[in-house]
Amino acid sequence: MRGKTDVSLIIPAMNEEENIPLLFEHIHEFLLKENLLDRWEVVIVDDGSGDGTYSKILETMEKYPDLKVKVRRHQKNLGVTAALETGSKVASGDILVFFPADLQFHIDDVKRLVDRIADGYDLVTGKKRGRYEKAFVSKVYNYLSKLLFRIPVSDMNSIKAFKKEIIENIPLRKDWHRYIVPLAYYKGYSLAEVEVNLYPRAHGKSKFKGLKRVIIGFFDLLAVKFQLSFMRKPMLFFGTIGGISTTLGILVGLFAVYMRVFRHHGYRPLIYLTMFLVISGLILFTVGLMGEMIAGLYDLIEKKCRD
Repeated sequence: MRGKTDVSLIIPAMNEEENIPLLFEHIHEFLLKENLLDRWEVVIVDDGSGDGTYSKILETMEKYPDLKVKVRRHQKNLGVTAALETGSKVASGDILVFFPADLQFHIDDVKRLVDRIADGYDLVTGKKRGRYEKAFVSKVYNYLSKLLFRIPVSDMNSIKAFKKEIIENIPLRKDWHRYIVPLAYYKGYSLAEVEVNLYPRAHGKSKFKGLKRVIIGFFDLLAVKFQLSFMRKPMLFFGTIGGISTTLGILVGLFAVYMRVFRHHGYRPLIYLTMFLVISGLILFTVGLMGEMIAGLYDLIEKKCRD
């Protein structure tokens, strides 16, 4: 009779056919050594692989009958965030772990993250040590994240262990797995960080290279900040800018009147600028009001979901 599952390793895998046997061997060896086979499970999600990843998963899991394994498959590539959501729905553990299939992290470091949750933290993220191909981009991304979200950790793009309730209580959109940390912190969950080793990929190439990924990540960063800050008080943001624009428009208009009446000098661009500033201010003010209505509806829906 298997015992209760404490930890669920959620492993998104896309085109990782060569890494699957090594991944299973690595996990099984560690759990056997630590006597955790009854307490940990593996939830592996094939995210629309174009190679033989799915069949290799089914083939390999048969070699480890004492390992708790759940397999899910996306018919097309939906991204890491969707894979995490799929995995979390079938996970039995109270603690979920995001663990990539490329073997750049080792399972013994995961155990250290899980131990910190046992100390009372809600989410623990790894701080990478070792050679990293995207080190510069990662540093800029982490710097901007700390600047925007004021989170007490320095590396958001690493393995993570967190209580299952977190994934159920934060909004996730495509590619927002990168922002589980600030989203959880905003909800009041406690954070910690543990140094983890980063190793070269065993096989295959990284799926997260290229300028396109950098651009998407930057705009997602702004979108999350907007969601957590400005959307909570949209009138404060849009109303303030709208008020400033309207006030500037009025001042420019008064200056244009002064120049026309007392200096007998008309300057038509000033009239256009006045119109632009005042109309822009009114539009922004209206957007702020609409944003308040949307935020109110969002809070109402969120409250009903909690109830």
